[in-house]
Amino acid sequence: MNFFTRKLIKPGDLNANNTLFGGQLLKWIDEEAGIYAMTKLGNPRVVTKFMSEINFVSSASQADVIEIGLEFISIGRTSITFRCKVRNLFTKKTIISIEKIVFVNVDKNLNAQPHGKTLEDIEKESLL
Repeated sequence: MNFFTRKLIKPGDLNANNTLFGGQLLKWIDEEAGIYAMTKLGNPRVVTKFMSEINFVSSASQADVIEIGLEFISIGRTSITFRCKVRNLFTKKTIISIEKIVFVNVDKNLNAQPHGKTLEDIEKESLL
C-alpha cells in the first residue's frame, strides 16, 4: 500500500462528537483515489463508479495527522480498481478501510471509454 497524502484534522473537519466527520474523510479519499486513477490511466477524465463496504475502524481527532493509502488491485477494459486504507500517521492505527474503489475512464461526453492500459503497463509504471 502506498501512502501519498497526509491531512491535518482541523476544527472544520469535525462532527458533533468532535471526531473526524466521515463525509469529509470520504471526500478526501474519493479525491485522492481519483487523482491516482488519472495518473495510472493517463487521462484526467475518470469517474467514481463504485465503493465497496466502508469499514470505519477507529476515529481521528483534531490535530491528528492521517495518511491515505491506495493499492492497485485490478484493471478492466474501461476501469481500474484500488483498495484504500486510512491510518493515523503517528500511531499507524487504521481509521477506515475500503476493499474496492472502482473508477471508469470516460471521454469528454462522460461515456465509458477503453483506456488501452494493460496489467503489465500498470505494474511497469509502479516500479518506476
